[in-house]
Amino acid sequence: MNEMPAEEYIKIPRERVGVLIGKNGAVKAKIERLTQTELEIDSETGAVTLIPQDELEDPLSPWKARHIVRAIGRGFNPEVALRLLDDDVALEVIKITDYVGKSKKAIARQKGRVIGREGITRRIIHDMTGVDISVYGKTVSLIGEFEKLAVAREAIEMILNGARHKSVYAFLEKKKQELKMKEFQEGAKLM
Repeated sequence: MNEMPAEEYIKIPRERVGVLIGKNGAVKAKIERLTQTELEIDSETGAVTLIPQDELEDPLSPWKARHIVRAIGRGFNPEVALRLLDDDVALEVIKITDYVGKSKKAIARQKGRVIGREGITRRIIHDMTGVDISVYGKTVSLIGEFEKLAVAREAIEMILNGARHKSVYAFLEKKKQELKMKEFQEGAKLM
């Protein structure tokens, strides 16, 4: 006898509730359909109750739904958050306060450094790794394939630890070359 999976509760910022619901409930309905869960959303508090269906085709569905809701809560648009349906894609949330404490000025400065002038730093990290980045509240969140996620996380941590942007870009270039070489070697083994 299969035990019915338990409900789960997630809290997202109130101002992100509208994005989670979507126009005429479209985003909510899509997440529910693709993850075989039901989302009960309290617009006043930002509390989301996740209720898995009785018969799950994919046992990871509730887990994926939780991460999709969390990603939307951390500032990602729903289309990017839905990348988390892929088994090889994960969400990682980095707390800026872990690096600079609670000073609003320091948090704002680090957010600025991660984003870069006119978004250039965030764009370079994305282009080099294929990892999506959201800077929201006191966090930097990443969505990407595991190996590439680790590279992007390291680059973000370098920035948060005060590394010069030039050093971070050089690190990313080196890692990009290493990943290309690895993919090439794995492709050669398959032939």
